[in-house]
Amino acid sequence: MKENIVLLDGGMGQELRKRSQRPVTPLWSAQVMLDEPELVVAAHRDYIAAGARVIKLNNYSATPQRLARDGDPEMFATLHAAALKAAHQARDESGRKEVRIAGCLPPLVASYHPDSVPDEATCQRDYRRLVEQQATGVDIFLCETMSLAREALAATQAAVESRFPVWVAFSVDDGDGTRLRSGEPLAAAARAVVAAGAEAVLVNCSVPEAVTAAMGELSGLGVPFGGYANGFTSVVALQPGGTVDKLTSRQDLAPATYAEIALGWIEQGATLVGGCCEVGPAHIAALAQCLEGEGYALVSCCRPDNLKV
Repeated sequence: MKENIVLLDGGMGQELRKRSQRPVTPLWSAQVMLDEPELVVAAHRDYIAAGARVIKLNNYSATPQRLARDGDPEMFATLHAAALKAAHQARDESGRKEVRIAGCLPPLVASYHPDSVPDEATCQRDYRRLVEQQATGVDIFLCETMSLAREALAATQAAVESRFPVWVAFSVDDGDGTRLRSGEPLAAAARAVVAAGAEAVLVNCSVPEAVTAAMGELSGLGVPFGGYANGFTSVVALQPGGTVDKLTSRQDLAPATYAEIALGWIEQGATLVGGCCEVGPAHIAALAQCLEGEGYALVSCCRPDNLKV
């Protein structure tokens, strides 16, 4: 019996960067919601056409802290409404009603920098604000790129209060996939969010090799797990408030190569896979083709009773 696989989409910010002619800004993916929303709809639609059964809301940089630092805090509700509209439009145009929309609870201040995480009370308050803005139009919540256990727990608790299914994705040390970027053990952080109500745990926005190493840390949790890697050579150069043009992409992650790596995660027990930054629709299409060729069924739900065919 083959396990059903939940296939997520790929990265949005870097995909939009490739499609847009406008200069990159610290609010990049959120800024596109205002300037070129049709690009967001098209990217979502292309991921669905590639085989993705779950698409992530394009609100990653629309947090209260980032808008206060890099944009206009008054745009908070407008940006989330636009992100919801784009995702629903893409799903409607695709005709794939089974595709699920994942609300996104990202790092509040900056990716990859656990030292930038606000205090617990601020995290609880602002993750609840994000949940409130998204809850009217999503099917699940995905807390993603969590680099600190406390950050992940606050996001999880806020999402669980919504009564939607909650998935949590950690960003791990690129040199040691068993630890978060904070240095904390991945396994302990994963157990904490599962105890708080997370229904699935993943590793994301880390190099594929680190995601591979992380799979063994997640296999004993008793919940579905998986990963979606990035295609950067390194993220060290990206500082809070910086722009992604400081980063470079790997040249050794062709779509077929990425698909083979992700298949290795599934062989370790993963049932949720997809892509993050620099992993585009072609990668997801290759992954879908690879999985279906191996006899896996692609689904949009990771309930334990829906993992076998």
